[in-house]
Amino acid sequence: MPKIKTRRAAAKRFSQTGSGKFKRRRQNLRHILTKKAAGRKMRLGQSTLVDQTNVKAVRRMLPNG
Repeated sequence: MPKIKTRRAAAKRFSQTGSGKFKRRRQNLRHILTKKAAGRKMRLGQSTLVDQTNVKAVRRMLPNG
């Protein structure tokens, strides 16, 4: 049997926490920042967890954790 390969693009975007959940970056912090409030930009800089509806897809892309 060949080794199971990891999707490298997903490996660069998601990381697994100690409890097995997946951590991700938030979107909308690349350009057109002048109209966004300071508090909103501050929250966008923080990481968050992958939603429960997408966990199955992320786990499939990262079979080795």
